[in-house]
Amino acid sequence: MAEPLPRRQRLVLAIAVLASFVAFLDGTIVNVALPAIDRELGGGLVTQQWTVDAYLITLGALILLAGSVSDAFGRILVLRIGLIGFGIASVAIAAAPDPLVLVIARAAQGAAGAFLVPSSLALITSTFRDAAQGRAIGIWTSLTTGAMVVGPLIGGLFVDLLSWRLAFLINVVPIAVTLWLLRRLGEREQRRPDARIDWIGAALCTLGLGAAVFALIEQPNLGWGSPVIWGPLAAGLLMFGLFLVRQRTTRAPILPLDLFRARNFWTGNIATAFVYGALALNGFVVAVYLQQGAGLTATLAGLASLPITLMMILLSARFGTLAGRHGPRLFMTAGPLLMAAASLLLLTVSPEFSYWWQVLPSMLVFGLGLAVTVSPLTSAILGAIETERSGIASAVNNAVSRVAGLLVVATIGLIVGGRLDLDGFHRAAIVTAVLMLVGGLVSWVGIRNPARVPQPESTAH
Repeated sequence: MAEPLPRRQRLVLAIAVLASFVAFLDGTIVNVALPAIDRELGGGLVTQQWTVDAYLITLGALILLAGSVSDAFGRILVLRIGLIGFGIASVAIAAAPDPLVLVIARAAQGAAGAFLVPSSLALITSTFRDAAQGRAIGIWTSLTTGAMVVGPLIGGLFVDLLSWRLAFLINVVPIAVTLWLLRRLGEREQRRPDARIDWIGAALCTLGLGAAVFALIEQPNLGWGSPVIWGPLAAGLLMFGLFLVRQRTTRAPILPLDLFRARNFWTGNIATAFVYGALALNGFVVAVYLQQGAGLTATLAGLASLPITLMMILLSARFGTLAGRHGPRLFMTAGPLLMAAASLLLLTVSPEFSYWWQVLPSMLVFGLGLAVTVSPLTSAILGAIETERSGIASAVNNAVSRVAGLLVVATIGLIVGGRLDLDGFHRAAIVTAVLMLVGGLVSWVGIRNPARVPQPESTAH
Protein backbone atom coordinates (compact mmCIF):
# COMPACT_ATOMS: atom_id res chain seq x y z
CA MET A 1 0.00 0.00 0.00
CA ALA A 2 1.35 3.41 -1.05
CA GLU A 3 2.45 5.79 1.70
CA PRO A 4 0.39 8.98 2.13
CA LEU A 5 1.89 11.98 0.36
CA PRO A 6 3.37 14.85 2.41
CA ARG A 7 1.17 17.95 2.75
CA ARG A 8 3.09 20.05 0.21
CA GLN A 9 3.00 17.30 -2.39
CA ARG A 10 -0.74 16.81 -1.85
CA LEU A 11 -1.26 20.53 -2.34
CA VAL A 12 0.84 20.62 -5.52
CA LEU A 13 -1.01 17.60 -6.92
CA ALA A 14 -4.40 19.16 -6.15
CA ILE A 15 -3.37 22.41 -7.88
CA ALA A 16 -2.03 20.57 -10.92
CA VAL A 17 -5.15 18.41 -11.28
CA LEU A 18 -7.64 21.27 -10.82
CA ALA A 19 -5.79 23.65 -13.15
CA SER A 20 -5.63 21.07 -15.93
CA PHE A 21 -9.12 19.78 -15.18
CA VAL A 22 -10.89 22.90 -16.48
CA ALA A 23 -8.89 22.89 -19.72
CA PHE A 24 -9.56 19.20 -20.43
CA LEU A 25 -13.19 19.49 -19.33
CA ASP A 26 -13.98 22.33 -21.71
CA GLY A 27 -12.23 20.52 -24.53
CA THR A 28 -14.99 17.90 -24.48
CA ILE A 29 -17.95 19.42 -22.64
CA VAL A 30 -18.63 21.39 -25.79
CA ASN A 31 -19.20 18.26 -27.92
CA VAL A 32 -22.54 17.36 -26.41
CA ALA A 33 -23.64 21.02 -26.44
CA LEU A 34 -23.04 21.45 -30.19
CA PRO A 35 -26.58 20.54 -31.33
CA ALA A 36 -28.09 22.97 -28.79
CA ILE A 37 -25.66 25.71 -29.87
CA ASP A 38 -26.63 25.11 -33.49
CA ARG A 39 -30.35 25.27 -32.66
CA GLU A 40 -29.97 28.59 -30.84
CA LEU A 41 -27.25 30.38 -32.81
CA GLY A 42 -27.43 28.58 -36.19
CA GLY A 43 -24.59 27.88 -38.63
CA GLY A 44 -24.83 24.09 -39.07
CA LEU A 45 -21.82 21.74 -39.17
CA VAL A 46 -19.36 24.54 -39.98
CA THR A 47 -20.24 26.48 -36.80
CA GLN A 48 -20.01 23.25 -34.82
CA GLN A 49 -16.53 22.56 -36.22
CA TRP A 50 -15.34 26.11 -35.51
CA THR A 51 -16.70 25.99 -31.97
CA VAL A 52 -14.41 23.03 -31.34
CA ASP A 53 -11.44 24.07 -33.47
CA ALA A 54 -11.21 27.74 -32.41
CA TYR A 55 -10.37 26.43 -28.93
CA LEU A 56 -7.93 23.83 -30.24
CA ILE A 57 -6.12 26.22 -32.60
CA THR A 58 -5.05 28.66 -29.90
CA LEU A 59 -4.54 25.91 -27.33
CA GLY A 60 -2.36 23.86 -29.68
CA ALA A 61 -0.35 26.80 -31.01
CA LEU A 62 0.18 28.80 -27.82
CA ILE A 63 0.85 25.82 -25.56
CA LEU A 64 4.43 25.80 -26.91
CA LEU A 65 4.87 29.45 -26.00
CA ALA A 66 3.33 28.77 -22.59
CA GLY A 67 5.77 25.93 -21.98
CA SER A 68 8.72 28.25 -22.62
CA VAL A 69 7.23 30.98 -20.45
CA SER A 70 6.59 28.40 -17.70
CA ASP A 71 10.21 27.25 -17.63
CA ALA A 72 11.55 30.81 -17.91
CA PHE A 73 9.32 32.85 -15.60
CA GLY A 74 7.84 30.32 -13.19
CA ARG A 75 5.05 27.73 -13.24
CA ILE A 76 2.89 29.42 -10.58
CA LEU A 77 2.82 32.79 -12.37
CA VAL A 78 1.81 31.11 -15.62
CA LEU A 79 -0.88 29.10 -13.83
CA ARG A 80 -2.39 32.27 -12.36
CA ILE A 81 -2.46 33.98 -15.77
CA GLY A 82 -4.09 30.95 -17.35
CA LEU A 83 -6.72 30.50 -14.64
CA ILE A 84 -7.85 34.14 -14.67
CA GLY A 85 -7.95 34.30 -18.47
CA PHE A 86 -9.85 31.02 -18.69
CA GLY A 87 -12.48 32.25 -16.26
CA ILE A 88 -13.04 35.52 -18.16
CA ALA A 89 -13.32 33.70 -21.50
CA SER A 90 -15.80 31.21 -20.02
CA VAL A 91 -18.10 34.06 -19.01
CA ALA A 92 -17.84 35.53 -22.52
CA ILE A 93 -18.84 32.19 -24.08
CA ALA A 94 -21.88 31.94 -21.82
CA ALA A 95 -22.99 35.41 -22.95
CA ALA A 96 -22.27 34.97 -26.69
CA PRO A 97 -25.12 36.43 -28.80
CA ASP A 98 -24.05 34.92 -32.14
CA PRO A 99 -21.64 32.34 -33.66
CA LEU A 100 -18.88 34.91 -34.31
CA VAL A 101 -18.66 36.07 -30.70
CA LEU A 102 -18.83 32.44 -29.55
CA VAL A 103 -15.94 31.39 -31.78
CA ILE A 104 -13.80 34.39 -30.72
CA ALA A 105 -14.46 33.65 -27.03
CA ARG A 106 -13.61 29.97 -27.56
CA ALA A 107 -10.31 31.03 -29.16
CA ALA A 108 -9.56 33.23 -26.14
CA GLN A 109 -10.42 30.33 -23.83
CA GLY A 110 -8.02 28.06 -25.70
CA ALA A 111 -5.27 30.67 -25.40
CA ALA A 112 -5.76 30.77 -21.63
CA GLY A 113 -5.96 26.99 -21.45
CA ALA A 114 -2.55 26.78 -23.11
CA PHE A 115 -1.03 28.25 -19.94
CA LEU A 116 -2.57 25.61 -17.67
CA VAL A 117 -1.54 22.12 -18.82
CA PRO A 118 2.27 22.37 -19.28
CA SER A 119 2.68 24.37 -16.08
CA SER A 120 0.64 21.81 -14.16
CA LEU A 121 2.72 18.85 -15.30
CA ALA A 122 5.97 20.76 -14.84
CA LEU A 123 4.91 21.56 -11.26
CA ILE A 124 4.50 17.83 -10.64
CA THR A 125 7.79 16.78 -12.23
CA SER A 126 9.71 19.45 -10.30
CA THR A 127 8.09 18.45 -6.98
CA PHE A 128 7.97 14.65 -7.13
CA ARG A 129 10.85 12.24 -7.67
CA ASP A 130 11.30 8.57 -8.63
CA ALA A 131 8.36 6.27 -7.81
CA ALA A 132 6.35 9.14 -6.29
CA GLN A 133 6.58 11.00 -9.60
CA GLY A 134 5.18 8.03 -11.52
CA ARG A 135 2.35 7.72 -9.02
CA ALA A 136 1.59 11.46 -9.18
CA ILE A 137 1.57 11.47 -12.98
CA GLY A 138 -0.74 8.45 -12.89
CA ILE A 139 -3.18 10.28 -10.58
CA TRP A 140 -2.96 13.47 -12.68
CA THR A 141 -3.53 11.50 -15.88
CA SER A 142 -6.50 9.52 -14.60
CA LEU A 143 -8.30 12.57 -13.20
CA THR A 144 -7.60 14.96 -16.08
CA THR A 145 -8.38 12.36 -18.74
CA GLY A 146 -11.48 11.54 -16.75
CA ALA A 147 -12.39 15.23 -17.14
CA MET A 148 -12.18 14.82 -20.91
CA VAL A 149 -14.56 11.88 -20.79
CA VAL A 150 -17.00 13.16 -18.15
CA GLY A 151 -17.34 16.47 -20.00
CA PRO A 152 -20.13 15.22 -22.31
CA LEU A 153 -22.15 13.99 -19.30
CA ILE A 154 -21.89 17.34 -17.50
CA GLY A 155 -22.67 19.19 -20.70
CA GLY A 156 -25.67 16.97 -21.38
CA LEU A 157 -27.17 17.60 -17.96
CA PHE A 158 -26.83 21.36 -18.35
CA VAL A 159 -28.20 21.34 -21.91
CA ASP A 160 -31.29 19.32 -20.96
CA LEU A 161 -32.04 20.76 -17.54
CA LEU A 162 -30.76 24.35 -17.77
CA SER A 163 -28.86 25.84 -20.71
CA TRP A 164 -25.77 25.06 -22.77
CA ARG A 165 -24.48 28.48 -21.70
CA LEU A 166 -24.34 27.51 -18.03
CA ALA A 167 -22.20 24.48 -18.91
CA PHE A 168 -19.31 26.88 -19.46
CA LEU A 169 -19.84 28.82 -16.24
CA ILE A 170 -19.10 25.79 -14.03
CA ASN A 171 -15.40 26.53 -14.64
CA VAL A 172 -15.61 29.43 -12.19
CA VAL A 173 -15.75 27.13 -9.15
CA PRO A 174 -12.60 25.00 -9.78
CA ILE A 175 -10.76 28.11 -10.96
CA ALA A 176 -11.53 29.96 -7.70
CA VAL A 177 -10.52 26.92 -5.62
CA THR A 178 -7.22 26.56 -7.53
CA LEU A 179 -6.33 30.24 -7.08
CA TRP A 180 -6.99 29.86 -3.34
CA LEU A 181 -4.77 26.75 -3.18
CA LEU A 182 -1.99 28.64 -4.98
CA ARG A 183 -2.10 31.26 -2.22
CA ARG A 184 -1.90 28.53 0.41
CA LEU A 185 1.11 27.02 -1.34
CA GLY A 186 2.83 30.36 -0.84
CA GLU A 187 5.99 29.58 -2.80
CA ARG A 188 8.32 32.06 -4.47
CA GLU A 189 9.69 30.81 -7.73
CA GLN A 190 13.10 31.28 -9.24
CA ARG A 191 13.00 33.00 -12.62
CA ARG A 192 15.75 32.90 -15.20
CA PRO A 193 17.16 36.44 -15.70
CA ASP A 194 18.38 35.49 -19.20
CA ALA A 195 14.96 34.27 -20.33
CA ARG A 196 13.96 35.11 -23.92
CA ILE A 197 10.66 34.31 -25.62
CA ASP A 198 10.27 33.75 -29.37
CA TRP A 199 7.19 35.89 -30.07
CA ILE A 200 7.74 35.77 -33.85
CA GLY A 201 7.78 31.98 -33.75
CA ALA A 202 4.57 31.96 -31.72
CA ALA A 203 2.87 34.22 -34.27
CA LEU A 204 4.01 32.06 -37.22
CA CYS A 205 2.79 28.91 -35.49
CA THR A 206 -0.61 30.34 -34.55
CA LEU A 207 -1.32 32.01 -37.90
CA GLY A 208 -0.07 28.99 -39.85
CA LEU A 209 -2.31 26.58 -38.00
CA GLY A 210 -5.28 28.95 -38.12
CA ALA A 211 -5.07 29.48 -41.88
CA ALA A 212 -4.67 25.77 -42.65
CA VAL A 213 -7.56 24.77 -40.39
CA PHE A 214 -9.78 27.48 -41.92
CA ALA A 215 -9.17 25.95 -45.35
CA LEU A 216 -9.91 22.40 -44.17
CA ILE A 217 -13.17 23.38 -42.45
CA GLU A 218 -14.49 25.54 -45.32
CA GLN A 219 -13.36 23.24 -48.14
CA PRO A 220 -16.57 21.14 -48.27
CA ASN A 221 -18.55 24.37 -48.87
CA LEU A 222 -16.28 26.09 -51.41
CA GLY A 223 -14.20 23.30 -52.99
CA TRP A 224 -10.46 22.97 -53.49
CA GLY A 225 -10.52 25.17 -56.59
CA SER A 226 -11.58 28.27 -54.66
CA PRO A 227 -8.80 30.78 -53.90
CA VAL A 228 -10.47 31.26 -50.51
CA ILE A 229 -9.43 27.64 -49.81
CA TRP A 230 -6.09 27.05 -51.51
CA GLY A 231 -4.80 30.55 -50.68
CA PRO A 232 -5.06 30.23 -46.87
CA LEU A 233 -3.97 26.58 -47.03
CA ALA A 234 -0.79 27.46 -48.94
CA ALA A 235 -0.13 30.47 -46.69
CA GLY A 236 -0.71 28.38 -43.58
CA LEU A 237 1.68 25.63 -44.69
CA LEU A 238 4.29 28.26 -45.64
CA MET A 239 4.05 30.02 -42.27
CA PHE A 240 4.26 26.73 -40.38
CA GLY A 241 7.31 25.78 -42.47
CA LEU A 242 8.92 29.13 -41.63
CA PHE A 243 8.11 28.49 -37.98
CA LEU A 244 10.06 25.19 -38.09
CA VAL A 245 12.99 26.87 -39.87
CA ARG A 246 13.04 29.63 -37.26
CA GLN A 247 13.11 27.08 -34.45
CA ARG A 248 16.41 25.79 -35.85
CA THR A 249 18.03 29.23 -35.86
CA THR A 250 16.59 31.33 -33.02
CA ARG A 251 18.39 31.55 -29.68
CA ALA A 252 15.21 30.88 -27.67
CA PRO A 253 12.97 28.47 -29.59
CA ILE A 254 9.50 27.71 -28.29
CA LEU A 255 9.85 24.29 -29.96
CA PRO A 256 13.40 23.11 -29.17
CA LEU A 257 13.98 20.61 -31.97
CA ASP A 258 16.81 18.95 -30.05
CA LEU A 259 14.15 17.41 -27.78
CA PHE A 260 13.35 15.08 -30.66
CA ARG A 261 16.77 13.47 -30.44
CA ALA A 262 15.38 11.36 -27.58
CA ARG A 263 13.86 8.25 -29.18
CA ASN A 264 10.97 7.81 -26.74
CA PHE A 265 10.14 11.50 -27.01
CA TRP A 266 9.74 11.68 -30.78
CA THR A 267 8.20 8.22 -31.06
CA GLY A 268 5.80 8.93 -28.21
CA ASN A 269 4.72 12.17 -29.86
CA ILE A 270 4.02 10.44 -33.17
CA ALA A 271 1.90 7.90 -31.30
CA THR A 272 0.22 10.79 -29.46
CA ALA A 273 -0.75 12.43 -32.76
CA PHE A 274 -2.55 9.33 -34.02
CA VAL A 275 -4.15 8.36 -30.70
CA TYR A 276 -5.40 11.83 -29.75
CA GLY A 277 -6.51 12.59 -33.28
CA ALA A 278 -8.65 9.45 -33.05
CA LEU A 279 -9.94 10.46 -29.60
CA ALA A 280 -11.03 13.88 -30.91
CA LEU A 281 -12.80 12.31 -33.88
CA ASN A 282 -14.55 9.71 -31.73
CA GLY A 283 -15.65 12.25 -29.10
CA PHE A 284 -17.09 14.68 -31.65
CA VAL A 285 -18.89 12.10 -33.78
CA VAL A 286 -20.36 10.00 -30.96
CA ALA A 287 -21.68 13.01 -29.00
CA VAL A 288 -23.31 14.61 -32.04
CA TYR A 289 -24.64 11.45 -33.75
CA LEU A 290 -26.26 10.03 -30.62
CA GLN A 291 -28.38 13.20 -30.47
CA GLN A 292 -28.96 14.10 -34.12
CA GLY A 293 -28.95 10.55 -35.52
CA ALA A 294 -30.09 8.23 -32.74
CA GLY A 295 -32.43 10.77 -31.13
CA LEU A 296 -31.02 10.65 -27.60
CA THR A 297 -31.26 13.63 -25.28
CA ALA A 298 -28.07 15.53 -24.47
CA THR A 299 -27.95 13.94 -21.01
CA LEU A 300 -28.26 10.41 -22.38
CA ALA A 301 -25.64 11.16 -25.03
CA GLY A 302 -23.33 12.31 -22.22
CA LEU A 303 -24.12 9.25 -20.12
CA ALA A 304 -23.12 7.06 -23.06
CA SER A 305 -19.45 7.75 -22.35
CA LEU A 306 -19.71 7.27 -18.57
CA PRO A 307 -18.19 3.74 -18.70
CA ILE A 308 -15.01 5.24 -20.17
CA THR A 309 -14.81 7.69 -17.26
CA LEU A 310 -15.24 4.94 -14.68
CA MET A 311 -12.60 2.74 -16.31
CA MET A 312 -10.16 5.65 -16.38
CA ILE A 313 -10.68 6.53 -12.72
CA LEU A 314 -10.42 2.91 -11.57
CA LEU A 315 -7.54 1.68 -13.72
CA SER A 316 -5.35 4.51 -15.04
CA ALA A 317 -3.12 4.93 -11.98
CA ARG A 318 -2.77 1.14 -11.70
CA PHE A 319 -1.57 0.81 -15.29
CA GLY A 320 0.77 3.77 -14.71
CA THR A 321 2.34 1.84 -11.82
CA LEU A 322 2.63 -1.34 -13.93
CA ALA A 323 4.25 0.62 -16.75
CA GLY A 324 6.74 2.08 -14.29
CA ARG A 325 7.63 -1.47 -13.28
CA HIS A 326 7.64 -3.19 -16.68
CA GLY A 327 8.20 -0.34 -19.12
CA PRO A 328 5.68 1.55 -21.28
CA ARG A 329 6.08 -0.24 -24.64
CA LEU A 330 3.57 -3.05 -24.19
CA PHE A 331 0.93 -0.76 -22.67
CA MET A 332 1.33 1.91 -25.36
CA THR A 333 0.83 -0.80 -27.97
CA ALA A 334 -2.02 -2.78 -26.42
CA GLY A 335 -4.08 0.28 -25.39
CA PRO A 336 -4.53 1.79 -28.88
CA LEU A 337 -5.20 -1.66 -30.36
CA LEU A 338 -8.00 -2.16 -27.82
CA MET A 339 -9.44 1.24 -28.75
CA ALA A 340 -9.23 0.34 -32.45
CA ALA A 341 -11.31 -2.77 -31.74
CA ALA A 342 -13.74 -0.68 -29.71
CA SER A 343 -14.19 1.72 -32.63
CA LEU A 344 -15.00 -1.14 -34.99
CA LEU A 345 -17.67 -2.33 -32.56
CA LEU A 346 -19.54 0.90 -33.38
CA LEU A 347 -20.17 -0.51 -36.86
CA THR A 348 -22.96 -2.53 -35.21
CA VAL A 349 -24.96 0.70 -34.76
CA SER A 350 -28.00 0.42 -37.04
CA PRO A 351 -31.27 2.31 -37.71
CA GLU A 352 -32.83 0.09 -35.00
CA PHE A 353 -30.67 1.77 -32.38
CA SER A 354 -29.84 0.04 -29.08
CA TYR A 355 -27.34 1.60 -26.70
CA TRP A 356 -26.94 -1.56 -24.61
CA TRP A 357 -26.00 -3.85 -27.49
CA GLN A 358 -24.49 -1.46 -30.03
CA VAL A 359 -22.70 1.25 -28.03
CA LEU A 360 -22.02 0.02 -24.48
CA PRO A 361 -19.63 -2.84 -25.54
CA SER A 362 -17.59 -0.29 -27.48
CA MET A 363 -17.49 2.13 -24.51
CA LEU A 364 -16.26 -0.61 -22.14
CA VAL A 365 -13.45 -1.76 -24.44
CA PHE A 366 -12.58 1.85 -25.28
CA GLY A 367 -12.34 2.75 -21.60
CA LEU A 368 -10.01 -0.17 -20.91
CA GLY A 369 -7.79 0.78 -23.85
CA LEU A 370 -7.64 4.42 -22.77
CA ALA A 371 -6.75 3.46 -19.20
CA VAL A 372 -3.98 1.20 -20.49
CA THR A 373 -2.56 3.95 -22.72
CA VAL A 374 -2.56 7.42 -21.21
CA SER A 375 -0.40 7.20 -18.09
CA PRO A 376 2.37 5.06 -19.70
CA LEU A 377 2.34 7.42 -22.70
CA THR A 378 2.79 10.52 -20.53
CA SER A 379 5.47 8.90 -18.38
CA ALA A 380 7.42 7.62 -21.40
CA ILE A 381 7.53 11.02 -23.07
CA LEU A 382 8.37 13.10 -19.99
CA GLY A 383 10.78 10.45 -18.72
CA ALA A 384 12.85 10.84 -21.88
CA ILE A 385 13.67 14.50 -21.11
CA GLU A 386 15.60 16.03 -18.21
CA THR A 387 13.48 17.44 -15.38
CA GLU A 388 14.47 21.09 -15.83
CA ARG A 389 12.93 21.02 -19.33
CA SER A 390 9.76 19.24 -18.26
CA GLY A 391 7.63 22.32 -18.87
CA ILE A 392 8.47 22.59 -22.56
CA ALA A 393 8.47 18.80 -23.00
CA SER A 394 4.96 18.63 -21.58
CA ALA A 395 3.94 21.59 -23.73
CA VAL A 396 5.21 19.94 -26.92
CA ASN A 397 3.34 16.72 -26.16
CA ASN A 398 0.13 18.57 -25.36
CA ALA A 399 0.51 20.73 -28.46
CA VAL A 400 0.88 17.60 -30.59
CA SER A 401 -2.27 16.09 -29.10
CA ARG A 402 -4.34 19.29 -29.53
CA VAL A 403 -3.10 19.99 -33.08
CA ALA A 404 -3.85 16.39 -34.05
CA GLY A 405 -7.35 16.81 -32.64
CA LEU A 406 -8.04 20.10 -34.40
CA LEU A 407 -6.81 18.80 -37.78
CA VAL A 408 -8.99 15.70 -37.53
CA VAL A 409 -12.05 17.71 -36.45
CA ALA A 410 -11.36 20.14 -39.31
CA THR A 411 -11.57 17.24 -41.79
CA ILE A 412 -14.75 15.71 -40.35
CA GLY A 413 -16.73 17.04 -43.31
CA LEU A 414 -14.47 15.02 -45.63
CA ILE A 415 -14.52 11.93 -43.39
CA VAL A 416 -18.30 11.71 -43.02
CA GLY A 417 -19.11 12.88 -46.54
CA GLY A 418 -20.64 16.21 -45.55
CA ARG A 419 -23.42 14.75 -43.36
CA LEU A 420 -23.20 12.99 -40.04
CA ASP A 421 -25.79 10.33 -40.87
CA LEU A 422 -25.42 6.61 -40.14
CA ASP A 423 -23.09 6.02 -43.10
CA GLY A 424 -20.96 8.98 -42.03
CA PHE A 425 -20.90 7.67 -38.46
CA HIS A 426 -19.64 4.29 -39.69
CA ARG A 427 -16.96 5.93 -41.85
CA ALA A 428 -15.77 7.94 -38.84
CA ALA A 429 -15.59 4.73 -36.75
CA ILE A 430 -13.38 3.08 -39.37
CA VAL A 431 -11.07 6.12 -39.59
CA THR A 432 -10.85 6.18 -35.77
CA ALA A 433 -9.86 2.50 -35.75
CA VAL A 434 -7.18 3.05 -38.40
CA LEU A 435 -5.66 5.98 -36.50
CA MET A 436 -5.59 3.94 -33.28
CA LEU A 437 -4.03 0.97 -35.07
CA VAL A 438 -1.24 3.15 -36.45
CA GLY A 439 -0.66 4.68 -33.00
CA GLY A 440 -0.26 1.22 -31.46
CA LEU A 441 2.10 0.01 -34.19
CA VAL A 442 4.25 3.15 -33.89
CA SER A 443 4.61 2.49 -30.15
CA TRP A 444 5.54 -1.16 -30.67
CA VAL A 445 8.20 -0.35 -33.27
CA GLY A 446 9.60 2.84 -31.76
CA ILE A 447 9.26 2.88 -27.97
CA ARG A 448 12.08 1.44 -25.88
CA ASN A 449 11.67 0.40 -22.28
CA PRO A 450 14.19 2.09 -19.97
CA ALA A 451 16.99 -0.13 -18.72
CA ARG A 452 16.09 -1.67 -15.40
CA VAL A 453 18.50 -0.94 -12.55
CA PRO A 454 19.50 -4.24 -10.91
CA GLN A 455 18.23 -4.46 -7.34
CA PRO A 456 20.68 -5.70 -4.69
CA GLU A 457 19.82 -9.14 -3.39
CA SER A 458 18.33 -9.20 0.07
CA THR A 459 20.43 -10.73 2.81
CA ALA A 460 17.49 -11.26 5.10
CA HIS A 461 16.52 -14.82 5.99
